[in-house]
Amino acid sequence: MGLFSGLEKFGLKNLDETEIYEKQKEVISPTVEIVTQEKKEEDFVINRRYTCPVCGIEFVTRSVKVSGVRANERDTDLRPVFDVFDALKYDAISCDKCGYSAINRYFKSVTSKQASLIKENVGRSFKGLDNNLLIYSYDDAILRHKLALVCSIVKKAKNSEKAYTCLKYAWVLRGKRLSLDIRDAANHDMIKELYVDEMDCLKNAYEGFEAAMSKENYPIAGMDEITLKYFMADTARKLKKFDVAMKFTGDIITNKATPARIKDEALKEKELIKEDMKKLQNKN
Repeated sequence: MGLFSGLEKFGLKNLDETEIYEKQKEVISPTVEIVTQEKKEEDFVINRRYTCPVCGIEFVTRSVKVSGVRANERDTDLRPVFDVFDALKYDAISCDKCGYSAINRYFKSVTSKQASLIKENVGRSFKGLDNNLLIYSYDDAILRHKLALVCSIVKKAKNSEKAYTCLKYAWVLRGKRLSLDIRDAANHDMIKELYVDEMDCLKNAYEGFEAAMSKENYPIAGMDEITLKYFMADTARKLKKFDVAMKFTGDIITNKATPARIKDEALKEKELIKEDMKKLQNKN
């Protein structure tokens, strides 16, 4: 599929019945119907108004309500898993006029020089984007995250911003991949493509955060040192950098400042690393 495939449409080129009880005498009474209202994605998203820091034009896009869905659990790399729908689809904000896009954490953080770079390299050829959608499909979200990654590169953003954008992009790709029925043979190629792109994004996130850890101050992308090291350990494991993964988990476990809950998670991560090392050895 490719991390930037599909952006050509925007003018940007080359870049998944027994009765329980005996019946009593029949008494006629009003019938009360109990209706359980199914929660829908559109009930949790609203229009939010932004002023683009690049072109200065106001636009409206869909956003998750502050008091919306909650995460029931998290993947090993901290990706939140929500109870109603994947709220991560709405993390990338895109101006439908000039194409400037960014993960919401960084959307307003644009210098005049960066704005000029985006106008020149994105806005000049951008053909527009449909923000008049009730909800975002995974494909809608993936396009916006692609644009956010392109813009972070074009504006020469910090390593942490580019890494965080890659991470959010990876999580959306995973969301689509997991939404596809693996039992349907028609989905197999798409699932493989999404996995390859997801791992590519995670690799780039890892490399960006690795560079940021040596040059930037904490918190990095909103993460303190312990949280970031936990993410790096899990991602290093997925990239088969087992020695590095072990080092990160060791740092977390031996750090006296590590909360007990995170230390427990790091111990679980250590076991996952050992299991993956054993699987790789058995393959060889």
